[in-house]
Amino acid sequence: MGEIQDQLLILVGALVCLNYLLKCVKFFKYFLLRLWNPLPKSFFRSMGEWAVITGAGDGIGKAYSYELAKRGLNIVMISRTLEKLQEVAKEIEADRVDQKPESYNILFTRNTLEAERQTQSKEQATGSHVKIIQADFTKDDIYENIKENLQGLEIGILVNNVGMFHNYFPCHFLNEPDEVQNLIHCNISSVVKMTRLILRDMEIRRKGLVLNMSSGAGLFPWPLCSLYSSTKAFVRMFSKALQVEYKEKGIIIQVVTPYSISTPMTKNLNPSIITKRADEFVKESLDFVATGDETCGCLAHEILAHLIDLVPSWIFYSDAFQNIVWTRCRNYLKQNSRIQEEIFEEEEGNGYIQQHYSG
Repeated sequence: MGEIQDQLLILVGALVCLNYLLKCVKFFKYFLLRLWNPLPKSFFRSMGEWAVITGAGDGIGKAYSYELAKRGLNIVMISRTLEKLQEVAKEIEADRVDQKPESYNILFTRNTLEAERQTQSKEQATGSHVKIIQADFTKDDIYENIKENLQGLEIGILVNNVGMFHNYFPCHFLNEPDEVQNLIHCNISSVVKMTRLILRDMEIRRKGLVLNMSSGAGLFPWPLCSLYSSTKAFVRMFSKALQVEYKEKGIIIQVVTPYSISTPMTKNLNPSIITKRADEFVKESLDFVATGDETCGCLAHEILAHLIDLVPSWIFYSDAFQNIVWTRCRNYLKQNSRIQEEIFEEEEGNGYIQQHYSG
């Protein structure tokens, strides 16, 4: 009996050591891949001619549009605010004009005949495309129109970035606004339905890249952000399962789980070691598409995720620890976000809650 217990303890110890070894290997892959196995410059362009980005009007989606355009892809930007999309397209075009014509070429397409006439001369000068599709992802009747607008395009990259959270400050579930359906449409249905629209053609061509934006809040349950955390956990599980299904067909499906990014949805938090600017985060995250089916997107967030993972769950979910975490979180948001002081006062006095939508 004693020998069996000893062997069992040895087995458990070996499994624990193996688990931590695998985590260390995964962590050091960030250094190894970047130093000894960097992606070739032609990698993203080799996936296909077009990249589709949802929630492209600002924040992370806007940054993906810029960066993938710089890497030689034509861009389809989808978001609900037409004016933002038009402005981003103009900025991308202006940036391309300063680059070499053979590398950076843009056609700014709109739905009006006048705009099409205006862009004909730009097509002659440059030859490539930025396409705009206006769509509100809190609605469920938008996908047929998106499908029609994407027909005939060789789509090599899909970035499911659009998302929302409906309370800026952490709060209990029953104190959250009754916007459950909007949250599900935007954070969950958009990922599933956009993936279904585009993945089939990738399967036929046997190549493609799908990047699904989740969150560090989806890595494990986050009290006081329960609904948002759950939607991001779905994105994470969905993406990892799909990668198993389609890896052998030449398709890379990766879930990105960042922590703090300075975007309009986060009230433009002041950048720091942990809080990354959207452009620097996107540029770094694209270097790690070969690290596996999941990445935090940048080294700082990967380190943070490993540190949080070291905290035992019974400590993390204790009342004392949660009070410390959320008090500090609340103070950090107040001190570092560019939000009017009267909003804080209203939130404190009247339970102020607001939707925040990327793109």
